[in-house]
Amino acid sequence: MTSTSSRNTKPSAGAPMLTKAERRRAAAAEGAAEARRAEQRAHRLRWGGAALAVAAAAAGGVFLTTRGGSGGDASGSPAGLPRVGGDLHTVSVVGNRLFVGGHEAVAVSDDAGRTWQDVPSLRGADAMGWASASDAVLVGGHPGLYRSTDGGATFSKASGAGAVGDVHAIGGTGKTVYVGSPESGLLASSDGGKTWKTVNAEVGRSFMGTILVDPKDPRRLIAPDMSSGLQTSADGGKTWKELGGPMGAMAAAWNPEDMNRIIAVGMDGAQLSTDGGRTWKEADLPEGTSAVGYDAAGSTLYAGALDGQNARTYRSTDGGTTWKATS
Repeated sequence: MTSTSSRNTKPSAGAPMLTKAERRRAAAAEGAAEARRAEQRAHRLRWGGAALAVAAAAAGGVFLTTRGGSGGDASGSPAGLPRVGGDLHTVSVVGNRLFVGGHEAVAVSDDAGRTWQDVPSLRGADAMGWASASDAVLVGGHPGLYRSTDGGATFSKASGAGAVGDVHAIGGTGKTVYVGSPESGLLASSDGGKTWKTVNAEVGRSFMGTILVDPKDPRRLIAPDMSSGLQTSADGGKTWKELGGPMGAMAAAWNPEDMNRIIAVGMDGAQLSTDGGRTWKEADLPEGTSAVGYDAAGSTLYAGALDGQNARTYRSTDGGTTWKATS
């Protein structure tokens, strides 16, 4: 994904001069729009390729497979790396399970990232964000919303009143869940994602990743926004203000034991705040990191980076100062 923040555009005669912050926001907005267009192109190519493969198999009787192969594990990933597809969107801890999700697949580890298994019910789900509600685990992506009632072991696509199309961001606590969709804006649920209502039809269309929801105050939210940095709300998503962090924000996590400690990844790098977003400094993450997540105890911070069609995962037990590969 290429940032456009370094482009130099000469203003036309008579055009007002933009401040540095305005130029950064404009560049981030342009980059977010291009990222969405690139994802849509990739989505069309994936479906087009699948259609061609089916046609070829039908015409010539050729057996085709997209997983497995020599030298890999049961999920088709070399050297035991979890397969996610052409992009890595999320690294999330649900209970004692570590998930990584991308365009084509989701993988789960029950031993802190040492070994991985494919999650068959989330193939093609394009997992962009995760939410843990009181009685369900929810995952959102281009195809829509997926729901698990067995702690993340299996998922099914939400239907009826619980269905939401094209989910780019999601987060929750207890029975309160929020969704950001480029089609619908910001939606909220007060029953764990079984039904939804529109909170703000304009805000949320460029949100990306996991929305952070304060378990002590579900009206307090922080969301990565690909058209700026992080955005925050104190009234359940009705109104928002900029919180700072990297421009073109795609992922964010806070320490559940110290929610003033926030780490965010964007198109122009990663930043860390230890005072709830009042000030930020550059964060030192493993090369290529596109997603981050804390464990439930706040003692381990995980980072994920794309390696071909697979994910490499890392852990830090000192708040991101030093990192080790999980396997």
